[in-house]
Amino acid sequence: MGCKMRYQFPLLGFWLLTLCFDDISGFWRSGFPPKTHKAVVIQKKSAAQQRAGSPETVSAQCTEWNVVVTINPDLLGIQHPVQASDLTIGGCGVTSQTPTAFVIEAPLQGCGSTITMLADEIVYTFSLDYIPSPIPGIPIIRTNPAVVQIECHYPRNHNVSSNSLNPTWVPYTSTISAQDVLGFSLVIMNSDWSGPSSSNIFYLGDLINLQASVDSTNHVPLQLFVDKCVASDGSAQTYTFIGNNGCFTDSKVTGSNSQFLTPRVAPSTLQFELDAFRFYGVATSSVFITCRLKVILASQAIDSLNKACTYRTGLSQWTSVDGSNQVCSCCDTNCATGQKRRLEMARRRPGRSVKTMPVEWEKTLVVGPLYLEGKPQPAVSEHLTSTERPSGSFVLVLGSMLVVLALACSAFLLFLLYQKPQISN
Repeated sequence: MGCKMRYQFPLLGFWLLTLCFDDISGFWRSGFPPKTHKAVVIQKKSAAQQRAGSPETVSAQCTEWNVVVTINPDLLGIQHPVQASDLTIGGCGVTSQTPTAFVIEAPLQGCGSTITMLADEIVYTFSLDYIPSPIPGIPIIRTNPAVVQIECHYPRNHNVSSNSLNPTWVPYTSTISAQDVLGFSLVIMNSDWSGPSSSNIFYLGDLINLQASVDSTNHVPLQLFVDKCVASDGSAQTYTFIGNNGCFTDSKVTGSNSQFLTPRVAPSTLQFELDAFRFYGVATSSVFITCRLKVILASQAIDSLNKACTYRTGLSQWTSVDGSNQVCSCCDTNCATGQKRRLEMARRRPGRSVKTMPVEWEKTLVVGPLYLEGKPQPAVSEHLTSTERPSGSFVLVLGSMLVVLALACSAFLLFLLYQKPQISN
């Protein structure tokens, strides 16, 4: 009996250990809450974004393998709910939603995330973008674009992937990709280009100054171009004034004063002037301007796909900001056709590699709204009444006639008084 019990106790212990392990592994598979790490939501201080990024509107949870971002439909805090389709993180859209929240689940190494290596931690950075779209059937918009930055912080000695890493350190290529993140900007400038404009109201005949630039700190020198710009009033009306890979078509199509400014203030900056306009049939136009910016290495030669060209009406020709007018010769046709053919031929040649532009080296930005109106009427210095006043010239003529008549009458009276009467015999 004792021998039998000695064999049963180890078997019983092994059975209990197996049962416990099965329960634990099943518990994890059934949705055991994963370990969370530090999440940081950075609120932008721009007045145009209202409360975007505040604790009441955006919250984040960083897990071992992803970030879960919860967004309040009233993202901007102005009692105008945003649409789920207008919210993305690096191109990844809303994964689930309720009447009170939108949720986006993004993998740590996806959805446009960038990695930064610090002394004691690894930081994954995401960008929550809100780009409002017009309400179907209604040509108005009541919210501004907003950007909220989200960071996930992990200890450097910790494996942050759901799968084992081999090796467990972050590869060197990850730090390189973090350095490739560039800060693009598009700003409406004041009349002397000394700073951003304090007003967004323009009149027909004004020149709207726009400055595109890129912050390439800790990066090799870069040269910036404006690939395309489209104006929209928030409805179906749109107008492309820069297109065909950097051709300022507005100056040729309408004979306007629109132009790229030359010379550049810096390779990483491009300034241009847009002759103010309004959309047909609208007395006051509320306009948004969307531009696609891109950069190339400053050491790289400009070509038909990377250029800034203005049509000079007086010269009847296209000119380049960077001096090589030959690259503008395709502005009246299709600049992409010849370049695509050359790239295709290069791919077919054995041993020849073709360089492609990193995704991080181009960005689409939106500015607005700009309010475009007709020229204001000059102020009236006098109030007109219902009684017409005689003009100065009329009064002068009338006075002269009265003086002449008075002199004539006086002469006639004098003649009558001094005339002697005739006495008949």
